[in-house]
Amino acid sequence: MSLKGFHILFITIATLLCVFVALWAFVLERLPDPGLQMFGASCALASVALPIYGWRFYRKAKAIHV
Repeated sequence: MSLKGFHILFITIATLLCVFVALWAFVLERLPDPGLQMFGASCALASVALPIYGWRFYRKAKAIHV
């Protein structure tokens, strides 16, 4: 597996983990506390930012033929 392929795979796994943690923090936790909600919010933000980063990385890596 190339470094580019591993990077895309890693970004995909990190995005899925962030989605799961955000769901856990907001939906599955019975007694949410403010710290957990802040953690969930940061994971929700990361689950939006990571695919954008992955898409930009893929475009850039494709342009320089890495």
